Amino acid sequence: MGWGGVGWGLPVTCGDARTEEALPPCLLRACRIYVYTHRRMAITAEDVWLEKVIPITEELFLPMSLGSDVTIQISSADDRLMVRLPFGSHTRTFLQEVSRCSSEFLWLCEPSATLRARCLPALGCCWVGCALSVGCRPPPPVGSVLPADAKSPRLPAPFPSPSLQNKLKPEVTTEMVRSSNIMVSNKTSILSEPKFGLRDTIVKSQLVQMEDSYTHIQSFRFFVGTYNVNGQSPRESLQPWLRCDAEPPDIYCVGFQELDLSKEAFFFNDTPKEEEWFKAVTDSLHPDAKYAKVKLVRLVGIMLLLYVKADLALNISEVEIETVGTGIMGRMGNKGGVAIRFKFHNTSVCIVNSHLAAHMEEYERRNQDFKDICSRMQFCQSDPNLPPLTIGKHDVILWLGDLNYRLEDLDVAKVKQLVDEKAFLELCQYDQLKRQMNANAVFEGFTEGEISFQPTYKYDAGCDDWDTSEKCRVPAWCDRILWKGQNIAQLSYRSHMALKISDHKPVSSLFDIGVKVVDEDLYRKAFEEIVRSLDKLENANIPSVTLSQREFHFEDVKYMQLQVEKFTIRNGQVPCQFEFISKPDEETYCKEWLIANPSKGFLLSDAEITIELEVFVNKSTATHLNSGEEKLEDILVLHLNRGKDYFLSVTGNYLPSCFGSPIHTLCYMREPIQDMPAESIRKLTLMPLEMTDDAVQAEKPMDIPKELWMMVDHLYRSASQQEDLFQQPGLRSEFEQIRDCLDKGMHDTLLGSNHSVAEALLLFLESLPEPVICYRFYSSCLESASNYSLSSQIISNLPGCHKNVFEYLMAFLRELLKNSGKNHLDVNILASVFGGLLLRPPPGHPTPDITEKRKAQQFIRQFLLREDNLP
Repeated sequence: MGWGGVGWGLPVTCGDARTEEALPPCLLRACRIYVYTHRRMAITAEDVWLEKVIPITEELFLPMSLGSDVTIQISSADDRLMVRLPFGSHTRTFLQEVSRCSSEFLWLCEPSATLRARCLPALGCCWVGCALSVGCRPPPPVGSVLPADAKSPRLPAPFPSPSLQNKLKPEVTTEMVRSSNIMVSNKTSILSEPKFGLRDTIVKSQLVQMEDSYTHIQSFRFFVGTYNVNGQSPRESLQPWLRCDAEPPDIYCVGFQELDLSKEAFFFNDTPKEEEWFKAVTDSLHPDAKYAKVKLVRLVGIMLLLYVKADLALNISEVEIETVGTGIMGRMGNKGGVAIRFKFHNTSVCIVNSHLAAHMEEYERRNQDFKDICSRMQFCQSDPNLPPLTIGKHDVILWLGDLNYRLEDLDVAKVKQLVDEKAFLELCQYDQLKRQMNANAVFEGFTEGEISFQPTYKYDAGCDDWDTSEKCRVPAWCDRILWKGQNIAQLSYRSHMALKISDHKPVSSLFDIGVKVVDEDLYRKAFEEIVRSLDKLENANIPSVTLSQREFHFEDVKYMQLQVEKFTIRNGQVPCQFEFISKPDEETYCKEWLIANPSKGFLLSDAEITIELEVFVNKSTATHLNSGEEKLEDILVLHLNRGKDYFLSVTGNYLPSCFGSPIHTLCYMREPIQDMPAESIRKLTLMPLEMTDDAVQAEKPMDIPKELWMMVDHLYRSASQQEDLFQQPGLRSEFEQIRDCLDKGMHDTLLGSNHSVAEALLLFLESLPEPVICYRFYSSCLESASNYSLSSQIISNLPGCHKNVFEYLMAFLRELLKNSGKNHLDVNILASVFGGLLLRPPPGHPTPDITEKRKAQQFIRQFLLREDNLP
């Protein structure tokens, strides 16, 4: 038999109806053995798949030897297998279960001592696992062949035996690739949810530490390409870009930006161009190899495609995708990044495609976008005991995209002159990305190859002429490819002038990347060594750790301003799993404003890990902190598996903010909120919305909050003609200045750019605990979205302060539309941006679908097109 491994399993859990229907009637009536095969030492359920089912009969087992290990013969009508079972509790349980299932079967001997897992020569070099069980019911659901587009596909692990690979490798054809329903592997999922224990985690962790002892480096070719297509459809072949090398690459990583510039794509993430460009790429791949599509991921106009040679598909595993929007309010996907991570043989790879903030002067915003993508991009691991993976936790990182860094301190004429002279080295001295990297402000640890091609932006579409529009943009290397990791050699870095449909030129790079490939025999040796050492630890002492600190205080916490405190956990002699656990009658391990990162993990003997406690107050927690109903106080319980619990105290003081305060509360606050006594803030925040004015305060409230007026007045005076207003995000540091200015009463001027003030206004509206259009009117507004008269009647029924705010905002937005020629705003953009903020579904309401979002947009749109005075 040419199997890479054999495991015997007779699961006692029941599968679903589909699994039972697939079994022959004779197997439904009998107790069964499930035979699993695997391509490496089976550690978890993902390492094995179902090979066959054998009914248990009286004649099934025949003992062949009575030594340290037990050798048995398993016979059925179609099979005769000889297997040696290793000593241990798993084998004992297995035999007891078989005895229970077959009353006539008597086992004559008790296995005795050895721990080695080995097989008889009849099984070749296959390995018999000791995870054995018996049952009289079908196994858990056996999945069909996993397509590459399935969420978190579990593809085979490192090293198949040649005979197994020949037997099981799927035939991946070009037709299959083009259908976008690619079957990258024929491996089935044995368990619907993998089981993980401390022993498995220890084995995995120690195998990682010993990786160099059982792997060798083998080189593979990666093609990486990036293209900003400026919203165009693929009207020309991509072959000059994707087929520019004589030899076919092993892996293609192809990224696009601005796939679709329509408002539909921007606000609803829906575009037909995804399929157009996917087909164009697939049709242009190198003709001398067959490729399987592993994954496609898209966020609005940012799309990333991953292909692998069909004969290498079995070596791809643990595929995950993630997206991060860094547009306005940190969510909009017109800017941001998408990523695909995977394991290739035994090397972890992360491919990131990003589109960072535009415009010459916005390099700080681009730096912030990069950091946001790195911090917010997290990939779930198959082992739930392990924390999510970040981009930086991969062996190889390839980063591509329209990074939008420009050439500064040179005018257009001088740049063009240097380009004509091919003085690219001199020109690079003025490149913002090079300068920011040299200052360690961005892409720390990354490398970029020497640029020997002319700037890729900006051209007139359809030709190779520089931008001749009124703006006459300075040429720049906006489109870049960088990398980070070991054993990476860049073979080429180039642009492709033959493609002309966009105002950008595509860029590509060919890499020779050394990948860690597992040696089966050495892997087995390392595994057995770990297993032997683990058995000596099973009766060891209870695990214990030392904490560097147990009390934490966060001083002067502000709205949406992260504070971090760090401490270390140092383990003793016993490997352990740790996790922050919830306290009795609490659903989560910490309050909503607090997070521990990582919140769980694993420590080997004498190992140490740093934990970050992060405090971050946002719209969901600010209101209760303002009112004093909640305080920054919590107790964390750090639990050790098989060990004791440790208690950590977290306290802090929160500075109240207008962000998260109700509209009617702010209308009664004539002083800055941080100048008011805590008791006054508490009373006003808890004041019911419908309470009459004279019942609360002798002084009449303001028509609208002074903070809202400050931001709108600033934008009206300074930003009416600002290009991309409410579409381009501001800087986080400037938002913090604006927030402090509003909360502390520094009302002379708002510091920061127009984009930062605009984003602060949106964040203010988002933070309102009761939206401008009160929750109870949500359904009525959607129903009347096409009837202006009914819509106006709803607005007239709003509480006075809410009605005033709505009318004030509509008047301001109509003024902006009068300058649409300069600011490029239109009614649909403003209705989409403000529709989701002014008209929000009540708590507990399902997440709005596209239909609801469009109705909310349509409701606001009516008031932007009409200037009638509301009743």
